[in-house]
Amino acid sequence: MKLLIIAPCLLSPFYVYRGAKGKEYKTARLLRELIGELGEDWQVLAYPCPEYELMGWPRAPASREVYERLGMRERAKIIADFIGRVLTEEKPEKVVFVGVKGSPTCGVFHTSSSDPESYPYSAMQEFFYLSKEERLSRSKEIVGEQGFKLVKMPGILFEILMARFPEGTYIEFDKDDIEGSMERVKSALAELGPDDAA
Repeated sequence: MKLLIIAPCLLSPFYVYRGAKGKEYKTARLLRELIGELGEDWQVLAYPCPEYELMGWPRAPASREVYERLGMRERAKIIADFIGRVLTEEKPEKVVFVGVKGSPTCGVFHTSSSDPESYPYSAMQEFFYLSKEERLSRSKEIVGEQGFKLVKMPGILFEILMARFPEGTYIEFDKDDIEGSMERVKSALAELGPDDAA
């Protein structure tokens, strides 16, 4: 058995903090099509969304540092334990992890960064009462006000996963480069084809 472990928002765009937009719908459609083409030796694990598990939905955009302060590391360890249990029990011969570029939790090589001291923590509750259009607008405001930066380091969950499971293949999906990201995922899955068992 081979196992594809994928961030849940890539398959079901409704997990995204502010609600789905066009690029989330397109990403989900293309990845679902790709998964439909995988052979019977592949299984897929979409783990629980760490941000949903901690803060619910909808929620305001937040950086890695803000989620650290909100207690994400403990939640991420629980999800990593779940993934570890699956790997221990199922013993897949190959494992491919797919995360999301810029995610504070599921970024593989890039995450978002900001000053947690200046973050408007009340926005997390505020988002629950906003319509989708209002959330999209308010999200842009918060990102602009907070000066979120893309930095080269993993998100909280993927930092834990890469430390625990270094033998896995790690792919970062960039929803601003869907075609390039799809090629990277396809390439990783193809490299783990039948010839790989030799």
